[in-house]
Amino acid sequence: MSAPLLSAEGLTLRFGRVPALLGVSLDLFPGEVLAIVGESGSGKTTLLRVLSGQAAPQEGRVLYRGQDIAAMGEAALRRLLRSEWGYVHQNPRDGLRMSVSAGGNVGERLMAAGVRHYGRIRAAAREWLARVEIDPARMDDLPGTFSGGMQQRLQIARTLVTHPALVFMDEPTGGLDVSVQARLLDLIRGLVADLGLSVLLVTHDIAAARLLAGRILVMRRGEVVEQGLTERVLEDPQHPYTQLLVSSVLAA
Repeated sequence: MSAPLLSAEGLTLRFGRVPALLGVSLDLFPGEVLAIVGESGSGKTTLLRVLSGQAAPQEGRVLYRGQDIAAMGEAALRRLLRSEWGYVHQNPRDGLRMSVSAGGNVGERLMAAGVRHYGRIRAAAREWLARVEIDPARMDDLPGTFSGGMQQRLQIARTLVTHPALVFMDEPTGGLDVSVQARLLDLIRGLVADLGLSVLLVTHDIAAARLLAGRILVMRRGEVVEQGLTERVLEDPQHPYTQLLVSSVLAA
């Protein structure tokens, strides 16, 4: 088996006396989608922030390609986030520049990665808008004129245009209508497969985890209570909390 692309070892983080993470460890392999699931307050978004270098653990470490990200320094981490890493926020407004055109949003990430040729930037933006099912004729429109689903697709285009090796996704379908969610999940699944992405997906949506992820990690109160192949965990959950999560979806 290939070496992990990203590893976490014994991550612990407390806010005062409240434990956000308690000894969390995981490996993410190249080309793999790993879903982190749990209810609000389970620690899954905090875990994503620590894994992406946005928050520091009090104990434990995060390794990217075998290197401790805490030893990289802020400048190196920023370079990673501009090139090899991507981050898709739940609220697309957190990942977009609302005062910049749709094409400009996509082009900015290319420029941050060092591309300077205007024609190539414009062509790539047009191609990626079409790829995420946004009419390229709207390339010069502001994101504020788009629907919530279109804004999320634009954020995905902005994130993936540099072909990152690793993408962090925090509830990418949260707050969208069910029909829009389904369309977006299909789009994400296709892009992940086409680009061979490694993805860490945080979601409370078991159906999204089943559709996108090969493995699943279940969190409760800052701890990993169960993990394994997605179908195995969802078809035969062992931990009472996982059983509750799965049964609540079946009952809905």
